[in-house]
Amino acid sequence: MLVFVRRLSSVMRLLSHAALWIAAVGLVLMTAFIAWQVWGRFVLNDTPTWTETSSVLLMGFFILMGAAVGIREGNHLSFDVVLYLVGPKTKAVMHSLSDLIVITFAIGMIIYGVTLASNAWNTTIPNLGVTGATAFVALVLGGILMTLFSIERLLRRFVGLHTARFGETDMGKD
Repeated sequence: MLVFVRRLSSVMRLLSHAALWIAAVGLVLMTAFIAWQVWGRFVLNDTPTWTETSSVLLMGFFILMGAAVGIREGNHLSFDVVLYLVGPKTKAVMHSLSDLIVITFAIGMIIYGVTLASNAWNTTIPNLGVTGATAFVALVLGGILMTLFSIERLLRRFVGLHTARFGETDMGKD
């Protein structure tokens, strides 16, 4: 099981790096699109309509990809005061409970994102000419990544490998 989890972690690390790069490219593109919009509006006096919609779609991608990577690396928002007061086993249980809650939420993102996308499939985003389902792709992909990364964290914890950033261990062994 330990060998399987280590191999899985290698694949998840690659997936995490890819998601982070996609998020970074999305952020750069969004910044360029907004700069072009400002230039067009105030210098050319001809506002390009596609830049705002494209930027909002890109924002969904880089926010949800970044959030998924943050979950994998243990950088997501949390309230850790109680964790300083409990022992390692209780801390591991609390971390696992947190991961299960994230999985539940992420599965909801997938289910409702697919539902929203299928309902919007026959619509078109006018200034882009793409299906309205495009607006929900990031929600579904983010949910899938959050689910995978949380499952990886649970499995790593189960076999005793560290799950938090900077090598902090939940169970005391690496």
